[in-house]
Amino acid sequence: MTCERTETLAEHGWQRSTFSGGGGNNCVEVVTAGSWVSIRESEAPDQNITTGRGMFGALLIGIKAGRFRGPTA
Repeated sequence: MTCERTETLAEHGWQRSTFSGGGGNNCVEVVTAGSWVSIRESEAPDQNITTGRGMFGALLIGIKAGRFRGPTA
């Protein structure tokens, strides 16, 4: 799944992919402030991971390069 285009979630400034559809909870959401980035799954908005911008950038580079594999059945 590609999460490229985003819309702002007004309550916290979270960004969600428009790819997830109108009411779908199937995408990653991101919010930034200062030198940190917080990431959460839309299905579990009360749980998030916070990291630095540099580490988040490295994660995105790795994802785009195909260095991570999804869950296997």
